[in-house]
Amino acid sequence: MPDSQSAETADIADVSATPRGRPAGEAVSLTCRDGIALHGHFWPAQGSAVASVIINPATGVLARYYHYYADFLSREGFDVLTYDYRGIGLSRPVTLRGCGYRWREWGEQDFDAALRHMDLVRPGQPLHVVGHSIGGYLPGLSPKAERIDRMLTMGAQYAYWPDYAAGHRMRLFFKWHLAMPALTALFGYFPGKRLGWLEDLPAGVANEWSFRRARMELTHPAAERRDVLKRFEANRAAILAVAVEDDDIGTPAAVQRTLGYYRNAAVQQVLLSPAHYGLREIGHFSLFHSRHRDGFWRDTLCWLRDGVNPWADSEPASLFHRNCAISM
Repeated sequence: MPDSQSAETADIADVSATPRGRPAGEAVSLTCRDGIALHGHFWPAQGSAVASVIINPATGVLARYYHYYADFLSREGFDVLTYDYRGIGLSRPVTLRGCGYRWREWGEQDFDAALRHMDLVRPGQPLHVVGHSIGGYLPGLSPKAERIDRMLTMGAQYAYWPDYAAGHRMRLFFKWHLAMPALTALFGYFPGKRLGWLEDLPAGVANEWSFRRARMELTHPAAERRDVLKRFEANRAAILAVAVEDDDIGTPAAVQRTLGYYRNAAVQQVLLSPAHYGLREIGHFSLFHSRHRDGFWRDTLCWLRDGVNPWADSEPASLFHRNCAISM
């Protein structure tokens, strides 16, 4: 059985590796509260700015994969920030071996630095977040989570393996929860790039993914768990959470598990079918590929610009809400 992610990851690698014709934002540096420096790009709005947008990548995906979407949004009147988490892409240290960077720091430190940077360069402007996969979970970890006005998430989840799609669960469990921690122990980091499994990952990130439990706060020290939950509860943003029918990682159950922590947010949920865009498949990674410019990308403007769910009247939206309630 072929790996359903292979074509998607090939798309990511192709877009990330080809500089010719790539949109060019302004290089920026971000300083985290713990002193770590991150690198990214700023895309100023062309014309009067509607709002600020921070794009949070998926795990193991370079920020430059989202540059075409960032350029698209800037042309539509948004100030946009893309950035690489610590340990990834432009924010990768000289060596990853033995590097202990964790997912939690991507939210508590890295996303927080991105949020503070946008507040500095565009103070008082409405602030939106586009979060892909883990990127839709991380905002809840920021001490400034209450600053977010609106979020668009795609397949937002934190990799609790029983939530993977039933037909792919054992394959993904072997790949991400057996092979990945074994290779991480052997190399001192996860050598994903040489395997064609996205980018290399710091050991802390790889192990948080591999050993994630049903309740995400259980990966935090007991004394910090109440504070973590309070940060998620402080987020009162309007959230449009998108899942895709053929996404074997960001399933409706996985997305619901993440949304359960945003208790005080105004959440709308959408389950998209590939057929909605005349496609045979979409999967977990591909919606930010430029082939979706005239479909999904243009639809997202309705939410980011006007707060209008473009899929509100479609049947998949009601199916997601009706079928996917889970016990936290």
